[in-house]
Amino acid sequence: MKRREFLPLATLAAVLPRRLCAAPAAAPEVMTVRGRRPAASLGFVLPHEHVLVDFIGAAEVSPSRYDADVAFAKIKPYLDEAKSLGCATLFECTPAYLGRDPRLLVRLGEASGLNLVTNTGYYAARQNKFLPAQALREDADALAARWLREWREGIDGSDVRPGFIKIGMDAGALSAEARKLVQAAARTHRASGLTIAAHTGNQVAAQEELAILKAEGVSASAWIWVHAQNAADEAALAAAGREGAWLSFDGVSPRSLTRHVTLVTAMKREGLLGQVLVSHDAGWYRPGEPEGGQYRGYDVLFRAFLPALRKAGFGDADIRQLTVTNPARAYAIGLRLQA
Repeated sequence: MKRREFLPLATLAAVLPRRLCAAPAAAPEVMTVRGRRPAASLGFVLPHEHVLVDFIGAAEVSPSRYDADVAFAKIKPYLDEAKSLGCATLFECTPAYLGRDPRLLVRLGEASGLNLVTNTGYYAARQNKFLPAQALREDADALAARWLREWREGIDGSDVRPGFIKIGMDAGALSAEARKLVQAAARTHRASGLTIAAHTGNQVAAQEELAILKAEGVSASAWIWVHAQNAADEAALAAAGREGAWLSFDGVSPRSLTRHVTLVTAMKREGLLGQVLVSHDAGWYRPGEPEGGQYRGYDVLFRAFLPALRKAGFGDADIRQLTVTNPARAYAIGLRLQA
């Protein structure tokens, strides 16, 4: 019998077409508070909401300021309503030192059946009121290391891992602290693949953030311009969208319907509908206020905004792109670096 000769794997890889040798790409995933989920399974997404926010400040914020059972009872009916209207996944955008509570989110996710997603990162808006002391003295690498520990080990001693990075800054030129947060977020993205959602006051701050990301080697497609509806002109939005940035028009409310329809229509006209996210930035239970304060639900997008878009000529494919396809792509875990 003639002896068969087998090529070494390295030689085989060199002579076979690359498409035959490459390992199959893993399906994109998102990290929820109850573990990984395929990004394609998220369904209808509300990409920027809150369930609990405490504005007391970093020096005093604590879970001891509220009864988790009371908060749970107040919040759950609003999540149930969102689910009944068609929502399947909700991104909870409250950062650390503003009331982020991963254990409460697990309870709410299990009870409501929604996929809930929390975050890592810090928030420098409102003149650093919500920055912990270490954020003022540590450099960007040290902050990134803190956030990566949450990604790898869990948040606050829990096994809940963040599904994105949330940072925040005021309008106008970035402060030194805000610049450091953007650098830390970029370095966290490079090590984790987590998307950066940045509370951004206006286009001046947005342009500076994009420049920092570029200097750090991170693509604009890894960055969400949160509160993009606050931009003074549509040209700045379109420019960011053409770079690959995600434009989050997240203040949907009865008073903002016309503004939001106008913005989404403008981005569609620019060929940028695939870069747009829509949400309420609603909620939330407020520690320190009687009965948790006034809670704004997550229903206006379903009951008023989407019907208004349809009236403006948006079809089923457009609506699906805005509410299903775009959020899954925006928040899928994966490195997005400068070419």
